[in-house]
Amino acid sequence: MAEFFSYYGVSANLISYLTGPLGQSTATAAENVNAWSGIAMLMPLLGAFVADSFLGRYRTIVVASALYILGIGLLTLSAFLTSFKSSDCQTTSNSITLCPPSQLQVILFFFSLYLIALAQGMHKPSIHAFGADQFDESHTEESKAKSSFFNWCNVGTCLAITLTYLTLTYIQDSLSWGLGFGIPCLVMIFALVWFLLGTFTYRFHATHNDDQGQGQGKPFSRIGRVFIKAAKNWRTISCAKGMDAENQEHVLPNLGSQQFKFLNKALLSFDGSMEEGQVCSISEVEDAKTILRLVPIWCSCFAYGIVFSQPPTLFTKQGLTMERFVTSKFQVPAASLQSFSSVTIMVFLCLYDRAVVPIARAITRKTSGITMLQRIGTGIFFSILCVFVAALVERKRLEIIKEFGLVDLPNATVPMSVAWLLPQYLLLGVSCAFTITGLQQFFYDQMPNELKSTGLALYLTTLGLGELLSSVLISVIQKVTGGSDAHDDHWFSDNPMKGHLDYFYWLLVGVSTMSFAAFVYFAKGYTYRNQ
Repeated sequence: MAEFFSYYGVSANLISYLTGPLGQSTATAAENVNAWSGIAMLMPLLGAFVADSFLGRYRTIVVASALYILGIGLLTLSAFLTSFKSSDCQTTSNSITLCPPSQLQVILFFFSLYLIALAQGMHKPSIHAFGADQFDESHTEESKAKSSFFNWCNVGTCLAITLTYLTLTYIQDSLSWGLGFGIPCLVMIFALVWFLLGTFTYRFHATHNDDQGQGQGKPFSRIGRVFIKAAKNWRTISCAKGMDAENQEHVLPNLGSQQFKFLNKALLSFDGSMEEGQVCSISEVEDAKTILRLVPIWCSCFAYGIVFSQPPTLFTKQGLTMERFVTSKFQVPAASLQSFSSVTIMVFLCLYDRAVVPIARAITRKTSGITMLQRIGTGIFFSILCVFVAALVERKRLEIIKEFGLVDLPNATVPMSVAWLLPQYLLLGVSCAFTITGLQQFFYDQMPNELKSTGLALYLTTLGLGELLSSVLISVIQKVTGGSDAHDDHWFSDNPMKGHLDYFYWLLVGVSTMSFAAFVYFAKGYTYRNQ
């Protein structure tokens, strides 16, 4: 929870910091946020590899926490540098003093930002896997507790994120950016100390060493070797099968799978030799096929990642222009609206097993109610509804702007309640409750046994690449529709009264719909592991 509190303490309101103290345009800031978020969500793959192959989960968590503290500490320092930069400051007509950021501040800011991305990439997969290691599968009660571990992890995550949106975003907007970044740093220091205090009570699972030949204990090497062997034997005619002394109980149940037959070439050798390194085992080939089957599903979820990236960027920029006063003195921070998605996720996850599954079970006659892919697909459908509603709300906002003659007043407040944005946040929350948890279960369950930790990281890459695609998409649209220096009528105008975010949302509806159709097509033909 501390890690998510700290991560979202940085990311939730990041676009406001980039367009405020750092003085970036809306489009540039959105590109930077999406690029950073995308890379941050790809980093867990590196973190899982380091934990599984080198440091182990415990040491990886300690190193990642230390890097986290260093990164947020430097970020806090860069925010305070604004106060010390007095040259080149200008005073606006509203008596507001604006100081451009120094080069040192910008460099330090982005260095610390990507250091945080590296740290969370090492921390996320390790802490989840290490937590699951604390349950003994042979113990009945602990085995039952482990089955709900990931579900309650997500509830705790959403609770931490909600707390971030309700507290840190207000502190950052109303008090101080330095204080808003400094609090997450203190939280991570406390979390690391608390984690270390429990060292002697943890269960540590031994890592299998490569002492049995043929690369056992090196799952990445073994699976990579299958593709290399299959490529080398592309023209080889089957003359000998590389069935080693592996017992039948080690052969996967779906051995008869007829998919990706070209990988069976890895079982062949020219002379029928059974020497070590000459051929791959059956289980290695089946593991490689399993991973290859995941690729179409993985790719068809990228569009979901694009939608997932909108709340901390464009949704927040929408909210900044709207009426946000709850009382005469209290103004709701635009970034805090994301808490409605988190609350929706928490409520929905708590109700899922008790309400959704029984209803689905009565309809489908399946014990689980719906399959993992059906759960993911349902969430993707709700994400399409989310951007559909967002487009309608944005069109309404632009109509009100024209009606009240606010087009040339970029700093004006649109007489439209920020509550209009709640439906899109709620729909995204329902979407995440289905898709995010579904992706976690799917990639963990379907990955080969020795790559379960990597499976926990892999689902994040669908979101990460979606974030990067969002950044690229915004950049391309920015250039095609006018560029940042051409005029104010392009889609991502710095004047929020003249932009056309509704066009962008309609584009996302189209892209997401096509991606959803592809997902349904691949999901229908998918064969689950061990079936």
